[in-house]
Amino acid sequence: MTNPAEPLRIGVLGAARIAERSLVGPARATGHRLVAVAARDRSRAAAFAADHGVERVVDSYAELVADPEVEVVYNPLANGLHGPWNLAALAEGKHVLTEKPSASNTEEAVEVRDAVAGAGTVYMEAFHYLFHPVTGRLHALLDSGELGELRHVEATVAVPAPPGDDPRWSLSLAGGALMDLGCYGLHALRMLAPWAGGPPVLAGARGGARAGAPEVDEWLDADLVFPGGATGSARCHMDHGELLMTCTIVGSLGEATAMNFVLPHRDDRVVVRTAAGERTEELGKRSSYTYQLQAFAARVRGGAALPLDAEDAVATMRLIDDCYRAAGFRPRPRTGLPAS
Repeated sequence: MTNPAEPLRIGVLGAARIAERSLVGPARATGHRLVAVAARDRSRAAAFAADHGVERVVDSYAELVADPEVEVVYNPLANGLHGPWNLAALAEGKHVLTEKPSASNTEEAVEVRDAVAGAGTVYMEAFHYLFHPVTGRLHALLDSGELGELRHVEATVAVPAPPGDDPRWSLSLAGGALMDLGCYGLHALRMLAPWAGGPPVLAGARGGARAGAPEVDEWLDADLVFPGGATGSARCHMDHGELLMTCTIVGSLGEATAMNFVLPHRDDRVVVRTAAGERTEELGKRSSYTYQLQAFAARVRGGAALPLDAEDAVATMRLIDDCYRAAGFRPRPRTGLPAS
C-alpha cells in the first residue's frame, strides 16, 4: 500500500529557468525528491543539479522518462515539446505534471488524453493559479451570493517582451502570447462554468502578429459568452510596458478584482466592491506552485480529487485553437519528437 507521506520521486525535463520557481522551491518546501534531470546540454543539467539539489544527471530526455527511479515527470520544456515528451512519459507509465499548454493543438491534446487513459497514471496541466486561495476566494464570493449573479469577467495577462530569440516567439515551438499567457485567462473563465450556466463559448477574437514573425501573436483579445448570459474577455499581450495579471468578476450586486491571479505570491490582494463599500483582502503569498505540488502529490499518493485532468486540457486547447482561427492565425503546428 502506498505511504501517503512518501516523497514523490520527480524527474525534470530540461534545465528551464521556470523550474526553480515552479518545482524546485515547492519540492523543497513540501519534502519531495528531485531524483534526476536531463537537458540537451549535459553541462547545463549538471549545473542545474548542483544549484538545486537534484540527485542525478542523466544523458537524455528519453533516458529520464524511462528511468525506473523516476515516478513523476515534470515537463517545463518549450510549448512545442510538451506534447511529444508527455506522450513519451506516459508510454513509460509515469505520472506527468506538465507546464501549460500541455500540447501544441487540439489534435495533439486528444492524443495525450487517450494516452493518459491507457497509462492509468496521474496527469495534470500546471494551471497552478487555480490552487491558490486568491482564486478560491473569487469562487467563494460568487458561491456566497455577495456579488450576486455573474454578469461579466475580464482577465488580462500581459508581460514585457521576452528576448527576440526566446522560444515563446517561435511558431515551430508553438509560441505566441495566447499559448504563453492568454491560456491563463481562458482557463480562468472556463473555471467559472458552475456560476454561469456552463462553460463559455467564443464570440470573437482579434490579435496582432509579432514584427518579423507574421504567424506568431504578440497580443490577442478574446470575447466569450456563457450559457447563462454573462460575458467574458480574455486579453493577453507579450510586449507590454509592465506586468499585468488581473482578473475582475462583475456581478449584479458587486465586483471583485484579483490584483495578480497568475502570480499571487507577488500580490495576494483581492479588492471587493459592493453597496456596503470597498475592502481589500489579503490571501497569503505562499506560492501557488507549492499548493499545486501538494495537490498533485495528494492525488498520486492518496487518490485525492483534482480539479484538472487530461479532458480539461483538451477543452482548453480547443478554445485556444478557436481563438487563433477567429483572430486570423492558424493553430500551432505539432513538433515531432526530437533527439534529446
